Amino acid sequence: MKKIADIPKLDRPREKLQSKGAEALSDLELMAILVGKGTKGHDVMSVAKRILKILDSGGEKPNLKELQKIKGIGPAKATLIAAALEFSRRRIRPEGLKISFPADVLPLIRHFADRKQEHFICVSVNGANEVITSRVVSVGLVNKTQVHPREVFADPITDRASAIIIAHNHPSGGLNPSKEDIEVTKQLKSAGETLGIKLLDHIIFNHKGYYSFLESGEM
Repeated sequence: MKKIADIPKLDRPREKLQSKGAEALSDLELMAILVGKGTKGHDVMSVAKRILKILDSGGEKPNLKELQKIKGIGPAKATLIAAALEFSRRRIRPEGLKISFPADVLPLIRHFADRKQEHFICVSVNGANEVITSRVVSVGLVNKTQVHPREVFADPITDRASAIIIAHNHPSGGLNPSKEDIEVTKQLKSAGETLGIKLLDHIIFNHKGYYSFLESGEM
């Protein structure tokens, strides 16, 4: 990973935000701005990457102790980051987003397209076709072991969801589903029928576009 000093000045997070707007930045770049600066031996981009890893694998609301375990994050930075995440959670919520087609959830999850590992995401939907919430279920290659039905449906059951949409990014760049993707889709569809929670779609996405099992007639 490049250090801030190795990035051309105009492409550094703060300068990029000023010239192109916050929406042009990746999650890593946005987090680097919140972190501010690194410490000796811990560049700001490396620190930001460690924070994102915690967020992706452990939920969107890490506590202060978790943040301070990261080298380069002290009480002041941990407090700032926790406050920023809670503020954004309160102000920008997916709850109530009306979806006409499963692919309408892409704006909620597209920021995972820049991840170097596959992130498997589950979006809970209520009976009015409104998004309840979205969560990262697993990080790593998508297979039946990592995305077992009990892991995928545990939270939607608590949400009292009537349906779910699953999705994952393809870091390799291709959008065609793998054999494992197809097997996981069939397994979760069957489990959903048993539980009374319909699987609406499985979406594979990257920066350039997406592949929908539903739109391809495979649901």
